Amino acid sequence: MAQLALNNFRTVTLEVTSGIQTAYTAPTGYTSIVLYAHITNIGSTTETVTISHKRSTTSTEIAKGVAVPPNDAFVPMDGKLVLETSDSVVISASANLTFKLILSILETANA
Repeated sequence: MAQLALNNFRTVTLEVTSGIQTAYTAPTGYTSIVLYAHITNIGSTTETVTISHKRSTTSTEIAKGVAVPPNDAFVPMDGKLVLETSDSVVISASANLTFKLILSILETANA
């Protein structure tokens, strides 16, 4: 069996839609740390965005229904978020393709 890399850095980008989207899922054998998250409204009107941590069937909002003006941005976390294997970050918006998300992630192999 191949040995897992100890640390992997990932940058995840996503154009957000009005449906719930999975932006990132911690892979098997890894614990992931979301180091930074940034959501930008690229549209021409104020829209709302919700970003959540999801474990199995339980979603916990990090930020819910936050209004972001056009050509502005929102940083939903002021600290780090630890994701265990199979945990996800999910996101949705009030309008299609008005937001872009970027996540900076560190994946660390479980011992």
